[in-house]
Amino acid sequence: MEPEVVTTSWTGEELTTIGRAEELQLASRRSDGTPSRWVTMWVVRAGDELYVRSARGPANAWYARAVCAGAGCIRAGGLERDVVFTKPASPDVHAAIDVAYHTKYDRYGPTIVGSVVGEKAHGVTLRLLPQN
Repeated sequence: MEPEVVTTSWTGEELTTIGRAEELQLASRRSDGTPSRWVTMWVVRAGDELYVRSARGPANAWYARAVCAGAGCIRAGGLERDVVFTKPASPDVHAAIDVAYHTKYDRYGPTIVGSVVGEKAHGVTLRLLPQN
């Protein structure tokens, strides 16, 4: 039987720090508990939640590892936290996540931002929950 994973809420300071960070580093947990290699990606804040998306779809190696593992760790803005990877709690949140990506990253141009917004990106969205 798998041990129960206990999550908590982000603090206001964590949300602000990670949400403002230009990039986030993410590593999923291997079955022996060690982290996989760190992968750098964009992160956005929508409300009181943090999200990442796979720019290359569900076959992207980091995404597949994260979904399989269900947990890992992140580093951003000088913070490092153990996290649980889940799908967004509500499908209604995708519009706010799209807006957050546009607001934060549109300066990189429509091609790259287009890879993490819209219906195709909705299916490869992971919510980051802090792990106790």
